[in-house]
Amino acid sequence: MTSQSQGIQQLLQAEKRAKDKLEEAKKRKGKRLKQAKEEAIAEIDHYRLQREKEFRNKQTNVMGSQGNLSAKIEEQTTETIRNLTSSYHKNMESMMKKLLSTICDINPEIHPNFR
Repeated sequence: MTSQSQGIQQLLQAEKRAKDKLEEAKKRKGKRLKQAKEEAIAEIDHYRLQREKEFRNKQTNVMGSQGNLSAKIEEQTTETIRNLTSSYHKNMESMMKKLLSTICDINPEIHPNFR
């Protein structure tokens, strides 16, 4: 009977060791999953930062070129206004004389269709 109880004791001890090993494996698995999750989050954050940096660079390039385009358009508009103003001042006197001469110099004539 003692050998039988000794065999049962050995089986119980083996079962306990197996249970401990199983618990240890579960803990390692949980720790590894947690570590993998942290690594994935770190990798995602790194990728996100990289993509945001690329986006900001592209945005700066596009907005910068739009700013240059806006400045060019503003400059061209200013130049056109300056040219029109100088043309106005240069031709104003002669146009006023023409207009006044057309209005004030009346030559009464009989219409060609009048008989």
